[in-house]
Amino acid sequence: TGLKQVNFTASEIASTRLPGYMDSTLYLGQNPRSMSPGFDFALGYQPDTNWLNRKAASGIITRDSNFNYLFQQNLDQKLALSAQIEPIRDLNINLNISKSFTKNYSETFRFVDTAFGGTHPTFKHLNPYAGGGFEVSYIAFKTLFGAFDPNKVSQTFKTFENNRLILSQRLGKLNPYSSGVGADGYHYGYGKYAVDVLVPSFIAAYTGQDPKSIGLINQQNSTIRSNPFKSILPRPNWKLDYNGLTKLKPLNKIFTNFNLSHGYTGSLAMNGFTSALLYQDVSRYGYPSFYDTSSKNFIPYFLIPNITIQEQFSPLCGVDMMFVNQMQAKFEYSKTRQLSMSLNDYQLSEVRSTEIIIGAGYRKKGLKLLGGLKLPAFLSKTKSGKLDNEINFRLDYRIRDNVTANSRLDQDNNFATGGSKEISISPTIDYYLNQRVNIKLYFDQRKVKPYISSSAPTTNTRAGIQLRISLSQ
Repeated sequence: TGLKQVNFTASEIASTRLPGYMDSTLYLGQNPRSMSPGFDFALGYQPDTNWLNRKAASGIITRDSNFNYLFQQNLDQKLALSAQIEPIRDLNINLNISKSFTKNYSETFRFVDTAFGGTHPTFKHLNPYAGGGFEVSYIAFKTLFGAFDPNKVSQTFKTFENNRLILSQRLGKLNPYSSGVGADGYHYGYGKYAVDVLVPSFIAAYTGQDPKSIGLINQQNSTIRSNPFKSILPRPNWKLDYNGLTKLKPLNKIFTNFNLSHGYTGSLAMNGFTSALLYQDVSRYGYPSFYDTSSKNFIPYFLIPNITIQEQFSPLCGVDMMFVNQMQAKFEYSKTRQLSMSLNDYQLSEVRSTEIIIGAGYRKKGLKLLGGLKLPAFLSKTKSGKLDNEINFRLDYRIRDNVTANSRLDQDNNFATGGSKEISISPTIDYYLNQRVNIKLYFDQRKVKPYISSSAPTTNTRAGIQLRISLSQ
């Protein structure tokens, strides 16, 4: 018992393309006379703005006014941690934590001899642009089990809307460029639809966190490693299995196997984020200063088009039993949710699914038929009315409720856009006459009731007998 196994992997792939470098590299990537570009660069250091300025001042970057190649950087970080724990005998717990962060950056770093009317030629950082993706394992189930009606605005979505005022006040107090509070209570530059307001408001509401302490977006890009979502830490997912109940004396006479299972997998992602070309920080406070009169918000450094939260209990509760009389029973209850919040049209798409699976089976050799009925001679070698080989009875019953609903900010309107309730039942009988002949009787019925009127309810039924004969020796 205790900690059984731990696996940890961390990788970082970073690269810098520095065009316009004028010095030579003789040994180990260096010029021993000028010690350029520096052992730090040769050993993987990723340059920032200050490094570029120093190298330009030392004369190793071209001053050709026609030079126009992009300075480019790329970063790919991955982290994965898994552990297998057995706190008590026959209880296995698997924990997993993961993080992925990718980023690219480019700018034109060149000598401009016409700056300030041609009196102060200098190096300039032109057209900076950054983009990338971010994903971590996460936990959000605090709001998964609340009441949900696809045609009504949920309480969680209302909490999301209310959180925006709290986040606006927090950001307005931190940003020196934000002056005053509007009549609606929102701070200058941080309105209802500001990216910096929406992202933490959404995460706080749908993961059950306090909007007064939820982490904010880091709107700075000092280096390629600067992560705008560094306040969002990965959280563990898990899988539990326990099969020790059959070792208890009251139960070992009833069951040959009794397995309990439970698992949770969740993630939070913000892929496709990019930098805003109109971002400004005139006094270098580390906060946006450019006020967009059309949106009435500050233009942040990073723009985020979409936030996605996915989670599933697979299963929330699972039981698999085998009785001593060869009877089987199975029960699984699973629940999933996928949230996709668009920051372009301020619309949330929520997909929920609940599934219940009930299964039963019975296996018997030499089963005697009821009423003293005799089997056909070709089915019973002994003609005793008993099945010579093995017969399996199986019944599976499944209910799956799947619905997609859309909500839009500041519109008291929620509606289902897809989904259905599905019920299926599948009894089967398998008789293995011998190694070559198998007879199967089956019945399969599936009923689908859509949540939207544009789709009609359907029922599909299949039934029949299958005879399989193997001709191989």
